[in-house]
Amino acid sequence: MRTFLAVVRCGSFTAAAQTLGLSQPTVTAHVRAMEADLGQQLFERGPRGVVATSVAEELAREMAEHVDALAAISRRGREPLATPVHLAGPAELTSLRVVPALAGLSRRGLRLRVGFGLADDLLAGLAAGRFDLVVSTVRPRLRGVSATPLADEEFVLVGAPSWAENLDLSVDPVTALANVPLVAYAEELPIIRRYWRSVLGVPPPGRAAAVVPDLRGVLAATAAGIGITVLPRYLCARALAEGELVALLEPEVPPINTIFLAARTGTTGLPHLAAVRSVLLEAARTW
Repeated sequence: MRTFLAVVRCGSFTAAAQTLGLSQPTVTAHVRAMEADLGQQLFERGPRGVVATSVAEELAREMAEHVDALAAISRRGREPLATPVHLAGPAELTSLRVVPALAGLSRRGLRLRVGFGLADDLLAGLAAGRFDLVVSTVRPRLRGVSATPLADEEFVLVGAPSWAENLDLSVDPVTALANVPLVAYAEELPIIRRYWRSVLGVPPPGRAAAVVPDLRGVLAATAAGIGITVLPRYLCARALAEGELVALLEPEVPPINTIFLAARTGTTGLPHLAAVRSVLLEAARTW
């Protein structure tokens, strides 16, 4: 059918063969096969090529849209960025760092599909084939999943300026922070608990005053003065620079967490995934 349409459009078996990258005998054989199947003559020879019969013209009008659409689908498989990339990660990092880093690939045709969630759920989805790449805040330990370190995120204890003015952390920060309300993204205080144990050597006091299941919401609640919290520095850097938040402690060795880029073993060489991985690994150097 593609050969038939090419002959109709080119008006020549020779020109159609050049357009399709086929030999002229092959083009002739394709047309003869269609004529035999239809029981109709499709072309008449003219002084400068061939002329489509009325039957061929009607057939071309009916099939052109569909054959062209199928040809476009077929070409996608040969275009490195045509296959959709299903990528997932934590909502904040993925939204603020990962997706913007892929803007250049998107302009070149990347088809990106993004999901959010917790690391364990996303890694399980990766292993099950629901995702192609996962930005994970924990090291994957699933069979069939490989991971590359992407970046380190540094954690900062922050509060609104009003809290900073009323807290004296120079002598005994554990006591000074004992009754300060906490803002967290989960009841278990995951980031806060890690910071307290790493920097202060004790578990955090009490429960969270506010739980907001998105670190961007935690930042907003903290800037509004609800309490203090621990945030990745990349997320609160602007608020710190603009004075909306204040770093309450500056430990000599701040807690960090390594972010990983995970994929199913054996898939990283696929052109569309290799392109995304390369861009993210390069961009992450500045994160």
